[in-house]
Amino acid sequence: MTPTTGSPDAPSIHASAVCVGNLAVLIRGPSGAGKSRLVFDLILAGRAGQIPPTLLVGDDRVYLERRCGDVMVRPVPRLAGLLEIRGLGIRRCDFMPEAAVGLVVDLAAGDAARLPSPQGLQTTLLEVDLPRIPVAIGFSPLPLIAGYLTTTSGYVEGAAQSDCRKQIGNHISPTIATK
Repeated sequence: MTPTTGSPDAPSIHASAVCVGNLAVLIRGPSGAGKSRLVFDLILAGRAGQIPPTLLVGDDRVYLERRCGDVMVRPVPRLAGLLEIRGLGIRRCDFMPEAAVGLVVDLAAGDAARLPSPQGLQTTLLEVDLPRIPVAIGFSPLPLIAGYLTTTSGYVEGAAQSDCRKQIGNHISPTIATK
C-alpha cells in the first residue's frame, strides 16, 4: 500500500474508520462484509458506555497517511459525516476529521483463528506495525473489539493447566475462586 496524502488526486482505500477514545479502528474487508454495520455498532456501544466514547471518522472510503510515526486516517471529503445504515440508507452523523489508527480489523479474514498466533494479531500499514483483529465470515466482530479494548493488551503464552484435557492453556485455574 502506498502512502496517500488526502489530496483530491490521491487514491483513497475501501475501508471505514471510527475513533474509539483517542485512537481509530480501521475496518477493512470486501464489499458487503459489514464495515458500515460495525461502525454503527461501535458508535452505539460507545454511546452505551460499553467501550470508550466513539465517533465516526469515515465510512466506505478513507485516506491513509503516515505522519510522525503514526498512520493517520481521514474521510474522503464528499463522504465526511455520512454513514450507511442498511434499511435506512445514507445518514448524517457527527464525525472526526482525522485520527491516528490504533487497531486494524479485517472482516472476512481468511486467516482468522480461534487462538491466533501473535503474528496473526499484527499488521503493517505504511511501514507502521499495528495490532490487528482478523474476523472470520459469520462471526460478530463487536465482541472481539470490545474484548481487545477492555482487556490487557498482549498475547499470553503459557503452559496448560494440569487438568486441561485439550492442552491448549486457555482454561481458568480451578482454584481461582478460592484463592
